[in-house]
Amino acid sequence: MKLNRRTVISGLVAAMALPGIAAPAFADEPVTLEVLYNLPGFTKFHQPLADEFMKNNPDIKINFLAPAPGYNEGQQQVLRAAVTGNLPDVYFSGYNLTAELVHALEPRNQITDLGPFIEAEGGQAFLDENYSPKMAALGQIDGKQYGLPVNASSPIMYINADLVKKAGGDPDNMPTTFDGLIELAAKIHALDPEIAGIGYDINGWPDDWLWQALIFQQGGKLVDEETKQVAFDNEKGLNALKLTRRFVTEGGQNLLDWDQSRQQFGAGRTGFIFSTPAHVQTVEGLVGDRFELKTATFPQEDKENGGVPTGGNSAVILTQDEAKQQAAWKYLKFITGPKAQDMIVRITGYLPTNKKATGPDYLEAYYVEHPNVKTASLQADRSMPWAGYPGGDSVRIWRNQRDIIGAVMRGEVTPEDGLKQIVNETNSLMN
Repeated sequence: MKLNRRTVISGLVAAMALPGIAAPAFADEPVTLEVLYNLPGFTKFHQPLADEFMKNNPDIKINFLAPAPGYNEGQQQVLRAAVTGNLPDVYFSGYNLTAELVHALEPRNQITDLGPFIEAEGGQAFLDENYSPKMAALGQIDGKQYGLPVNASSPIMYINADLVKKAGGDPDNMPTTFDGLIELAAKIHALDPEIAGIGYDINGWPDDWLWQALIFQQGGKLVDEETKQVAFDNEKGLNALKLTRRFVTEGGQNLLDWDQSRQQFGAGRTGFIFSTPAHVQTVEGLVGDRFELKTATFPQEDKENGGVPTGGNSAVILTQDEAKQQAAWKYLKFITGPKAQDMIVRITGYLPTNKKATGPDYLEAYYVEHPNVKTASLQADRSMPWAGYPGGDSVRIWRNQRDIIGAVMRGEVTPEDGLKQIVNETNSLMN
């Protein structure tokens, strides 16, 4: 009897109908994860990392949704999707917005507690092996681990070493407090009135990252956990505002937006500026061979309790499908692992979120060749969560705060009155 395809299939169907005969095992379809990240520029590392992951995990497919323009837009997109039941399976959530996301999705069982997955990997030993306590905390909300840290960015100082030397400073040993830096900035400004000593562009920054940095470096906090009110209604908040005014009156800062300020620095017209480590390659390109460029860590007044706000995002699992959750966990482990972090740091300049990534198998040699990139990693043990405000109105709160800070910097409002305005505006918008 000649067997053909139809005969074989008919035989299989007949056999499956007989008692005690199990259906044949066909290969499972790959699990497809719908993944949303923010910032289109991040495609430059997300896509090659996804390709690498899928090559090593052929049973999992990563399908990227169109990236959101920014963290605020991504947050709104996910919150809208939660209502329609069309959430992505994995989302890269901005640290300062993750609490709001968890508090909105957790009551609806739309976000996954990673605790059981971590326990299956060895629990705390797994976390300790891969992430510093402060880095792991970036994905913790209400005592639970909802995300693993992917990108991390804390503000660093970019230095025109030539101007610092001309002013009598040492670019390899910059002052570690703002008082010392303002004193140096004044000397740089005195070299030429057209040269700004310092650039701290909080007046035009798109979010409150640099504002939180001024509070945190003093050991302060954004919000009081018990009262849910502003926690910098004190000397720390007043000192922060006084510093912003001193940047202008003593340090010769020009009130530009952050991109203009960066251009001015690249042209050799500013002593030092504060910005994200993600701009290292851009700034190096702007500077070229005009002057010697160096970087340094963020100043810290309170050496014991102070820190720096950490921007960036953690990966969270939103799907509640068990097979997709298992696939998503593999993806989270990979993208926060040392190999992926090695690639991300080389492309972006961010500090690595995985402790192993700084070792000899990964970034150690790269940091020797690129010391300006290494600076951010030196702040890993001072990383603090980029905080948000209760009530989910952090974006509007910052816009109001920024207007007041700008008025203080211009001398239109005293730091004392500015603090009262910021406290009142912020507390009212949190309620």
